[in-house]
Amino acid sequence: MAVPETSLTAADLARIDGQLADTDRLLEQNYPGDDGSRQPVHTVYVPADRFTPSLAADWGTQALATAAAHGGLARLGALLGQDADLAEAVASRVETKLGGEPIEDLRLDFEDGFGDRGDDAEDAAAVAAASAVAAAVSAGSAPPFIGIRFKCFEAPTRARGLRTLDLFVSRLAAAGELPKGLVLTLPKVTTVAQVQAMDYAVSRLEEIHSLPAGRLRFEVQVETPQLILGPEGTSPVAQLPHAVPGRISGLHYGTYDYSASLQISAEYQSMEHPVADFAKEVMQLAVAGTGIRLSDGSTNIIPVGDNVENAWQLHGRLVRRSLERGFYQGWDLHPAQLPSRFAATYAFYRQGLPAAAGRLRNYVEQTEGGVMDEPATARALAAFVLRGVQCGAVGADEVLALAGVGIPQLTGLAHPRLAQTTSK
Repeated sequence: MAVPETSLTAADLARIDGQLADTDRLLEQNYPGDDGSRQPVHTVYVPADRFTPSLAADWGTQALATAAAHGGLARLGALLGQDADLAEAVASRVETKLGGEPIEDLRLDFEDGFGDRGDDAEDAAAVAAASAVAAAVSAGSAPPFIGIRFKCFEAPTRARGLRTLDLFVSRLAAAGELPKGLVLTLPKVTTVAQVQAMDYAVSRLEEIHSLPAGRLRFEVQVETPQLILGPEGTSPVAQLPHAVPGRISGLHYGTYDYSASLQISAEYQSMEHPVADFAKEVMQLAVAGTGIRLSDGSTNIIPVGDNVENAWQLHGRLVRRSLERGFYQGWDLHPAQLPSRFAATYAFYRQGLPAAAGRLRNYVEQTEGGVMDEPATARALAAFVLRGVQCGAVGADEVLALAGVGIPQLTGLAHPRLAQTTSK
């Protein structure tokens, strides 16, 4: 067959390639997409000096005891609106989760949860925290993701925050290989310059301790309105991924600091207040395609005393709301929040699995169905199912039976760019 002639020449194509070279570099370097690794469904914050290697297991025990005292995990499912079959399926998985991995991501807090106790006390606590984390990792009792939140980079606390960061990382490095799931959290960020300063600090720590460049990534807490809308009328949070490419691992919304900064009275401060939704929508737009993960905040309504069931219902509804809006992670503050966290999360994935798996099967097998999905939608379907597997809500065998794909193929569907890279 003869090759059809075109009007545009090779020189035209070369000129267009030249015009778009900067765009190509931008997309390649700054918008790599999600890396396909596991994202925890929550982050637990505890004062740094309260951490022990048994803390995660202790929280799981307390969570199960609270559930048992209020009718069991299946009854919790019913409180969250699950039918009997779903509640039973979720309950068995939540029980396993709370017995084996009750905390997925733990942050030892040197900021609001620790306060100002003086330099000597915080120095000692930072060194002790590093030793305790190293011991927990060595014993296999540490959560998969673990790290610290230190004080912010505003002038009054900057030196103290940097010193705690230095002591913690340096002691961990001296103890041996850093934990694979090490996470560092920079709170109360107001400007791009503060994030650039953090990039410098961790770069220096990498150099000093002979760590690979980029090993020390960090989260940014979005807790100030100045990060959403800057003095020039631009959005500093949208500049962060490009100011320090590849260094930021996540953006975490801070419910109460952010709401208070906008003069929302305490009674109405909430993850679902309109100001919270606006900030989180900006965050989503800012990191779309960059590979930076998002986390919603917390609710301070705790399931204790006479308020357990009402607090569970509120927490479960807020967790579900976040998931439906594309925030797959949130904060938990108390052991009694773990049952509702996992019950709501597992129900979300289990309820959505049959339809998502069916559409994936039709897409992979090119079978006509009631919905014609494009590649972008197929990626979203696969990512949804993969998240369900990674958090323990559904099993790989269930996915294979319903979608006809195994985990490697599922991962490739969810993250095709990653699959192309690894196959080269």
